Amino acid sequence: MTDSLTFSPIDLDEHAEVCVAFRLDSYVCSFGTTTHFYVDNTNEEGYVDWLRARMRESPGSCVHLWRGARIIGQLEMGGSQAGAEIGHVNLYYLVPEARGSGAGERLDEYVSGFYANLGLHEARLNVSPSNERAIRHYLKHGWKNLGPDPRYPEVLQFEKLFSSPAEPAGGSGRR
Repeated sequence: MTDSLTFSPIDLDEHAEVCVAFRLDSYVCSFGTTTHFYVDNTNEEGYVDWLRARMRESPGSCVHLWRGARIIGQLEMGGSQAGAEIGHVNLYYLVPEARGSGAGERLDEYVSGFYANLGLHEARLNVSPSNERAIRHYLKHGWKNLGPDPRYPEVLQFEKLFSSPAEPAGGSGRR
């Protein structure tokens, strides 16, 4: 049931621990362990500092998805190293009990709207080949599997093309 879902910018003063817990769980879902989290971030405080900087650089890029009074999801988005006109989703997360409920579609709508409003026509994300549920979700919602990421061959890179708000719905998705 998705009718009571709302997005709000992450409040790190109130919910930093939730952010860390979601990020750690995402590593377990992807790799079976949190080891990669600590390689990527050194420690939890470093991750929170990175998140705070990301939110300053790009308001609206890091949000929580709420169902009523409970946080059930988190998105972290920014630019891509592949180019200035490509967005990158760093985290696309739902709590286990919200998976398969339609809430993932709302995350996907937010991602597409966020980047389209910035005038971007493309976003990418990485997913572990072992995270079959996430892969099925991305494929179902129009993401294309580009194969192993050249920079991180242990993960698959997915791409989604979308129209900017000024472009007709049937637009090519490319400039």
